Amino acid sequence: MKIFNTVDQSDLQKAGSMAKDVESNGYSGITTFENRHDPFLPLAVCAANTNILELSTGVAIAFLRSPMSTAQIAWDLTNLSKGRFILGLGPQIKAHNEKRFSVPWSPPVPRLREYVNSLRAIWTTWQTGCPLKFAGTHYQFSLMPPNFVPEKSNHRLTPVTLAAVGPKMLSLAGEVADGVQLHPFCTSAYIEKCVLPQLEKGFKKSGMKRENFEISGGGFIVTGANDQEVNEMAEWVRYRIGFYASTPAYWPVLEHSGYGDLGPKLNRLTKEGKWDKLAQNIPDDLLYECAAIGRHEFVVDEIKKRFSGLVDTVQASQSYEKPAKIPSEIVAEIKQIPSPFLAFKNRR
Repeated sequence: MKIFNTVDQSDLQKAGSMAKDVESNGYSGITTFENRHDPFLPLAVCAANTNILELSTGVAIAFLRSPMSTAQIAWDLTNLSKGRFILGLGPQIKAHNEKRFSVPWSPPVPRLREYVNSLRAIWTTWQTGCPLKFAGTHYQFSLMPPNFVPEKSNHRLTPVTLAAVGPKMLSLAGEVADGVQLHPFCTSAYIEKCVLPQLEKGFKKSGMKRENFEISGGGFIVTGANDQEVNEMAEWVRYRIGFYASTPAYWPVLEHSGYGDLGPKLNRLTKEGKWDKLAQNIPDDLLYECAAIGRHEFVVDEIKKRFSGLVDTVQASQSYEKPAKIPSEIVAEIKQIPSPFLAFKNRR
């Protein structure tokens, strides 16, 4: 099993030294988020300051960028990192696309399918010199003068993973992507009842094998050196669960886990401006379904119970403001947990 951590995205001067610490402590990789800051810039700093860590956006918002722009960023990060970069993409919800990014909204599944396929068409043109010909409903690419072609790469085609919650997006991930990034607001029941069956539908369309497809995330890790640290982190996670569960897009997780009535209640609280009431409405049972919780000496067993056999990569930190401080010997134990994923398929 892989385990990823975060670095400070608010101060790129710190990102390089933090990345070195993450690598020396034995983590598998670093994830960045597109929240308050750009997700790509920190990974460039991390790539230049590390040797073996995988580097992934978790995730970059797809539709605010042209696939051509994203293809160029990914190409450069892949070369800078010597093949360690993973491009994680997500659609975001309609309100954020239209009101925060001011970009048109359309049904995300067909659009994201074209987005991923056009990325690979662009990369193939850059690597092989074949004419660029991609004609879709949402994206069309047919012009690639030599002056705009980057230097060829000696590395694998950048793996593309997709954020997915609902059934249609999960099936799309299995169809066109190299992996899926599950939301941290997720239960084991949802993974078993919805995530895995929908991914299998996608695999049947693409011929993808499970050992070449990475399932990442799907829950929180709550740990610390003592009970106080664990309890403080658990309350932070409890609020995050309340925040996510108030959004209708995430209600299928509640419905598959027996909490179908909770989502509308939380949504009403947000509309009333009662954000401080969200956490107290999250029962302990739901908290424990969404997280592996325990002090450092116990957390490996809790991760096995919560994630083993379901996911390949766990996220030790879900916010760059709270990077994980798990002892290196515990990180090493987590990495010994078996997972189905072996390696990304070389699409070149």
